[in-house]
Amino acid sequence: MIVSEHEVKIYGRLIRVAALSADTYEFLTDPEGAVEELRQCGERIDLFTFMQKLPDTMPKYAFPMEWDNLAVLPVTTFDQWWTKQINDKTRNMARRAGKKGVEIRTVDLDEDYIKGVWAIYNECEVRQGKRFPHYGKDLQTVHKMMATFLDRSVFMGAYFEGQLIGFARLHCDVTRTQAGLSSILSLSLHRDKSPTNALVAEAVRHCATSGIPYLVYSRYSDGNKERDSLMDFKDHNGFQRVNLPRYYVPLTKRGAVAYRLGLHKRLVEHIPESVLAKLRSIRKNWYSKKSLVASE
Repeated sequence: MIVSEHEVKIYGRLIRVAALSADTYEFLTDPEGAVEELRQCGERIDLFTFMQKLPDTMPKYAFPMEWDNLAVLPVTTFDQWWTKQINDKTRNMARRAGKKGVEIRTVDLDEDYIKGVWAIYNECEVRQGKRFPHYGKDLQTVHKMMATFLDRSVFMGAYFEGQLIGFARLHCDVTRTQAGLSSILSLSLHRDKSPTNALVAEAVRHCATSGIPYLVYSRYSDGNKERDSLMDFKDHNGFQRVNLPRYYVPLTKRGAVAYRLGLHKRLVEHIPESVLAKLRSIRKNWYSKKSLVASE
């Protein structure tokens, strides 16, 4: 479904929720108009959710809202980021790739690049203590994933001896106010070369050269999740937590009741963080034992 020139997805059965397909990367310029289009579309939608766009952090619209967040790096010049926004250790990590023979390039989405991304996705079944959701996907599926929003995407690769060992994809919004790192991943086998750090540096360079004032690395924190290595990585590279309004617009009576009862939230969001932390630890240990058995 296309609404206000944006692709909208609908999910859920009991409560049908609509959101932009590229939510957190694409933003509405006329939310009121989009809501009216959805009311008139002829399909049952109970709730419509969207996030407010940077740099406006205070609520602008009279819809029910809750606070969401993004990991945001304000970009002026590459030198400002390199000398003022990161520390010596992070600079050394970004330099390490070049010293070890890694070349960072901006490339086209061609067959070789897709095959390289596919190989990276299928290197490890488990990443960061949980099953990696893209593990096991075939080439066609990976191509389809990467080929969306091609007119606003920039593809970067980290190459070592001709092999793609890391990749990053930047998704620029329509107004080119922000670029989101919608994908960034490297081969664990080449972690010693710090290709991911070098890819972040190249993304900052691209934003600075293109006059894009904000580089976004997904959410800073998902719910009340305790600190982890990914948050530390974002901090070290200059990303900051920015809270932004997320709106929930009831389009039916069922949607209004669901919102009041908190049914628009995922089940995991109703579980205390102390419990979730223990469950994540159990999951991580289980996957570690599983990997050890498999290796033997």
